[in-house]
Amino acid sequence: MPPSASAVDFFQLFVPDNVLKNMVVQTNMYAKKFQERFGSDGAWVEVTLTEMKAFLGYMISTSISHCESVLSIWSGGFYSNRSLALVMSQARFEKILKYFHVVAFRSSQTTHGLYKVQPFLDSLQSSFDSAFRPSQTQVLHEPLIDEDPVFIATCTERELRKRKKRKFSLWVRQCSSTGFIIQIYVHLKEGGGPDGLDALKNKPQLHSMVARSLCRNAAGKNYIIFTGPSITSLTLFEEFEKQGIYCCGLLSARKSDCTGLPLSMLTNPATPPARGQYQIKMKGNMSLICWYNKGHFRFLTNAYSPVQQGVIIKRKSGEIPCPLAVEAFAAHLSYICRYDDKYSKYFISHKPNKTWQQVFWFAISIAINNAYILYKMSDAYHVKRYSRAQFGERLVRELLGLEDASPTH
Repeated sequence: MPPSASAVDFFQLFVPDNVLKNMVVQTNMYAKKFQERFGSDGAWVEVTLTEMKAFLGYMISTSISHCESVLSIWSGGFYSNRSLALVMSQARFEKILKYFHVVAFRSSQTTHGLYKVQPFLDSLQSSFDSAFRPSQTQVLHEPLIDEDPVFIATCTERELRKRKKRKFSLWVRQCSSTGFIIQIYVHLKEGGGPDGLDALKNKPQLHSMVARSLCRNAAGKNYIIFTGPSITSLTLFEEFEKQGIYCCGLLSARKSDCTGLPLSMLTNPATPPARGQYQIKMKGNMSLICWYNKGHFRFLTNAYSPVQQGVIIKRKSGEIPCPLAVEAFAAHLSYICRYDDKYSKYFISHKPNKTWQQVFWFAISIAINNAYILYKMSDAYHVKRYSRAQFGERLVRELLGLEDASPTH
């Protein structure tokens, strides 16, 4: 990207004009069909590309202001913003919100519950793949997308009851050097059946299905994938090794699928060993490590030699010896935690009732975070050096056609 590239240029690497034009067409088609069925809406006129960009800009602004309702821009209250409010009337915004669609109609072959957003997710995935080459080390995890704790603490019980529980689980494969989210997987809760979200929380085989889906484009690239206890399993790691994907995962006797692992390594000894001591068992390239540090931690890996030494540095207790696999796992997981702390607060705050819309706005939030990561890696960052909040403000103003205004400092 050139040094003169703007925030919207980075955003449009992932959400280009042809995707936005499709949203315009689908929204207009849905509005027409809706009115044919339920009666004419005299206040509706077809949405344009400029209006669609402004509509996205208004929604994205909630990720900067952390305001629950996008309509407060026009309210005159604490979250009001006169310069943004003048671009479009509240009535017009609400009309676009009412009819907004990415896919207006279900095709005859579609059985997937996310058919209204799946083409957008596919397009986003393709653009992630073409825009960024990730580092060797990556993490599979669920990003922090839950409710804002400030809102939970201050809202009434009635508001909480009104808020529908999320009907999907969002998993990602993430580059652990930059935080760039390489792949998204959405698991939909479709009733209380065996594939529902409740079952996903308890069944390691469903977590394995999530891992396979997230790594379907990773074969043969010598990637090292770090996983949490719910995904770590001997069967999955052996399957990945045949595809040229190497793994390092934390094991839990309660959460992990421990099939094929020696029981002697999964039970704690009667007397705890000294801190930093560990046991190792090997089978081919696979190592099972049981390391003690104020508790027993078990790791399964085929990415690191178990005899290579590493250290965990604790401020008060100094250095604690451990195998290199343990040090690498701790380092990469702490990076992802820092990413979550920094970027999860910039998710769009608007909370629609429809599941496909919730997924859509989460995906847009991820696209903006990825755009900012690319911006920080580019020459454009050395020209302006925007923070994540300033980048978001700049993007909103550019989408609304106010790009001559500089972000607030």
